Amino acid sequence: MFKAKHSITLLFNANKVYDRQVIEGIGHYLQSSKVDWDLYLEEDFLCRLEHIHEWSGDGIIADFDDMNIQRALAGSVKPVVGVGGSYSNAADYPAVPYVATDNYAVVQSAYEHLKRKGLDRFAFYSVPADEQHRWAKERENAVRALTAQDGYDCQVYQGHCTRPETWQYAMNRLTDWIQSLPKPIGIIAVTDSRARHLLQACEHVGIIVPDNIAIIGIDDDDIARYLSRICLSSVTQGCFEMGYKAAKLLHMQLNNIDVGNKRILVPPVGVAARQSTDFKALRDPYVIQAMHYIRRNATRGAKVEQVTDFVGISRSNLEQRFRSERGHSIHTELHNQKLSKACKMLKETQVNPTEIAKMCGYPSLQYMYAVFQRHFSQTPKEYRTERNDTFNGMAVND
Repeated sequence: MFKAKHSITLLFNANKVYDRQVIEGIGHYLQSSKVDWDLYLEEDFLCRLEHIHEWSGDGIIADFDDMNIQRALAGSVKPVVGVGGSYSNAADYPAVPYVATDNYAVVQSAYEHLKRKGLDRFAFYSVPADEQHRWAKERENAVRALTAQDGYDCQVYQGHCTRPETWQYAMNRLTDWIQSLPKPIGIIAVTDSRARHLLQACEHVGIIVPDNIAIIGIDDDDIARYLSRICLSSVTQGCFEMGYKAAKLLHMQLNNIDVGNKRILVPPVGVAARQSTDFKALRDPYVIQAMHYIRRNATRGAKVEQVTDFVGISRSNLEQRFRSERGHSIHTELHNQKLSKACKMLKETQVNPTEIAKMCGYPSLQYMYAVFQRHFSQTPKEYRTERNDTFNGMAVND
């Protein structure tokens, strides 16, 4: 095992979830291998390249999706490991050891997820093409190839850069695009941030997600999820594994092992399936409206009468349509929505059961206890304890 102390710099903009997870993987390698490294990362998590060649450290792990970083490190005499996206053209890879997210596999995961939901129309929301977004072009090429191979068309929209002065214009043009799409349709967003734009645009013009448009992003970024009313489905990339493998490659070089320009492609972890792709191929417009209202208001204590008032037809008519499409009553759907959110919060948060009962629309904690006893023969506390033990450390799957 390599024992001498080394100084390593990390060139990442760690305000991005992708970079943070890569750094987490690097940290895990340090802890598990017990290498003796001093790591340098800007304290505000921004990458600065001034005088990088004057740096006297021993090795570098860097985000090679950023062309400025790539150019700054060209010809470096220090061992460098690049981290970034994969390329269909081998000539596009940098001449350093390189660990990549498999862009084709990432898009394929999103596409296959939408197909399994029964969708047969697809679109892709990307970013404007430039040298800093070559990974986005790779993902665009991947979705075109995947849909063409299955005989589907795929409408691609690159949109506009989002800055304060252009935000409203960009959102108006995005709204024009989504309104022009045939419905129902599944849209893959190149990142979770772009997926959030889609959710906002749909909200503004009353397009129902996921019944009219199902949306899936890439990154599984908590911020994108928490800033949206509709919980976003997303592909979880293998960033943690990328960081681990990058650190291992650098360790080998520091230990005088020649790794050449080795390339490692890391597949995605899986799909975190949530509400934005919970598409059930509903055809009845009244049932679609009812489901839209229920998804938004079930956990606010909505009643069957409020659903029928929103849709604007008689209760008996809507109940008949609802049972035909969904296979159960409106009351059962309201119940299922509340229970689903309560289960999710118990598994994924530490919020106390009293607060969860309020947030999920139950009239009291005792009522929620009775629901859990009836469905699971457990109290909410017992449910949380058992699921945390079962799911802790497991990968997210579709």
